Amino acid sequence: MPMALVDQFLPDELWERIAPMLPVHARSPQGGRPPADTRATLAGILWMLRTGSRWKDLPEEFPHSSTCWRRFRAWQQQGVLDAILAQLSEAADDSKISGRFESYADGTFKAAKKGGTEIGVTKAGKGNKIMLVVNSHGVPRAALLAPANPAEVNLIEPTLEQSFSQSQEYDILIYDKAADSDPLRNRLKDLGIELICPHRKNRTAEPTQDRRKLKRYKRRSIVERTFAWLDNFRRLVARYEWYAEMFMAFIQMACILILMRRLYKTPLPNN
Repeated sequence: MPMALVDQFLPDELWERIAPMLPVHARSPQGGRPPADTRATLAGILWMLRTGSRWKDLPEEFPHSSTCWRRFRAWQQQGVLDAILAQLSEAADDSKISGRFESYADGTFKAAKKGGTEIGVTKAGKGNKIMLVVNSHGVPRAALLAPANPAEVNLIEPTLEQSFSQSQEYDILIYDKAADSDPLRNRLKDLGIELICPHRKNRTAEPTQDRRKLKRYKRRSIVERTFAWLDNFRRLVARYEWYAEMFMAFIQMACILILMRRLYKTPLPNN
């Protein structure tokens, strides 16, 4: 198999880091075809993530599109992506990019171009909401895919529950005014998390936010920058996957690449 595209979308430095984290696919005892090469298969998945093209347009240099899809589906169902994210997140927490004491969160709408499972209807159309928590270096710490219709204030706690590593702790969480809810603020306080967000203009209750601490809010562009990094992976610009868990798998893979880039300076797939 020509390796030019494989090397382009899965460079040696990146492959050497991620290969030990992937399961070995042995040949079936019943015989049959040998399993597709793992590096070429992952490179095909990364080609899809980076270009946003249709599965049927996967170049011949990679294993067949159905092979790549099934392998990716298996990794998602077996928790392989979860395990990689946990390992990388723990490594990040022990590195110069830990930024563990201050986190930023936000959500963004993604249109579901072909419909699918677990979508919601809003004024913007049918789709999903990607919720993201990042540390002070913009490194992803938690991600959630939800139907688009729930208010973000109701998705913040479920997002924190989806932290990549169970050992992750949150001291300060910075959000925009969509999170201005005293019940939410109190529940997070009970968990040892201080919520910093500006009050809504139509707020009727007494102000509770310390204006001095709101200076941290000016750094919210950190999470917006991470969303911009995600949008560099064209498969995430809109949702094309029918199954919500497969769209989430692409989100996880993008977060893996961002974590590896920040931790080890590994190159990103290049198109």
